[in-house]
Amino acid sequence: MMNDFHRKRKPITKADIKRLRDSLPKRVDIGSEGTKVTKKDEVKPEPADNAEGVAPVLEEHLPEICVPLSAEEIRSFQIYASMLREKNKVMNLTAVDDDNGIAMKHFIDSLTLCPYIRDEEEKTGNRNLTLADIGTGAGFPGLPLKISMPELKVTLMDSLAKRLGFLQEVCDALSLEGVDMVHARAEDGGKDKKYRERYDIVTARAVAALPVLAEYCLPFVKVGGVFLAMKGHAEEEIKDANKAIALLGGTIEKTDTFRLPGTDMDRTIIVVRKIRPTPARFPRKAGMPAKEPLS
Repeated sequence: MMNDFHRKRKPITKADIKRLRDSLPKRVDIGSEGTKVTKKDEVKPEPADNAEGVAPVLEEHLPEICVPLSAEEIRSFQIYASMLREKNKVMNLTAVDDDNGIAMKHFIDSLTLCPYIRDEEEKTGNRNLTLADIGTGAGFPGLPLKISMPELKVTLMDSLAKRLGFLQEVCDALSLEGVDMVHARAEDGGKDKKYRERYDIVTARAVAALPVLAEYCLPFVKVGGVFLAMKGHAEEEIKDANKAIALLGGTIEKTDTFRLPGTDMDRTIIVVRKIRPTPARFPRKAGMPAKEPLS
C-alpha cells in the first residue's frame, strides 16, 4: 500500500521546472570550497517598471532628426529610463519622469547633437572623438550620446557625487565602456591640467546664460574642437555672448534653431569653434562666472 506522502504528491509540471530554472544562477563555480555563485553572473531582478512607453516614442520621432537606433540601443534607453524613474523616487534627478517626457525631453533632445558630432568625425577623420558633458546632472546629453554612438569617449562631469554614482550604475547595467566620471565643479575642472583643453567636443545642457556656459565649457575644448551649446530661445543670449566667447578663444561658427520633434518646444544649438587657447585666468573661481558674467 502506498503511504500518504506518495498518495498526495502531485506530478511536476513544465511551469514548475521553469520556475525552478529561473530561480537558479546562470553560472556556478565548482572548486575546493564547494559550489558558489560567480558574482558577476548573479541573476538580477528585472526592474518593476520596464519603461515600455519609451520605445514607441523613439521609434516614431528619431527618424525626424536622422538618428537611427538598433533594437539593442532602444532597449538600453528603456533600461536607462526605468533606472532613472526608480532613482528619482529617492533622489531629485529630474522633474520629468513619465515615459513620453523622458523619451522626448531627455533622450531625443540629447540626440539632436548626433548630426553635429558626425560632422566633426567627418572633418577630423576620427571616429573616436572625446566628448565632455559639463554639469551632466542625470546624464544628459552625454549618456544618450554614448548609447547611440558607442565609439565616443565620454566624460561626465558633475559637482554632486551621488548623481555620478547613479550614472555609473546605469553604465554598469548597460555594459558601457569608455565613460569616465569626474566629480568636480566646472570652474575647478577647467583649471585642472588633466581636463583643460583635452576634448574634441564639449557640451552642456544647462539653464545658465550663454556667456556663463561659454566660460564653463570653452576651457575644456582643444584648439580646433567645438563647444556645442544647447539652448531654447537664444537670440538675445547670442548677442550678449559674442564678446565673452571671443575672449575665451572661440568664435560662433553657426547657429541652428528648430522644433523638438513631437513637441511645440523650440531648440537652438550653437556651434562654437575653439580657434585659440583660453587665457589662463579663465575660468574664474567658483561662483564668479554666474555672479559676474563676461560681457
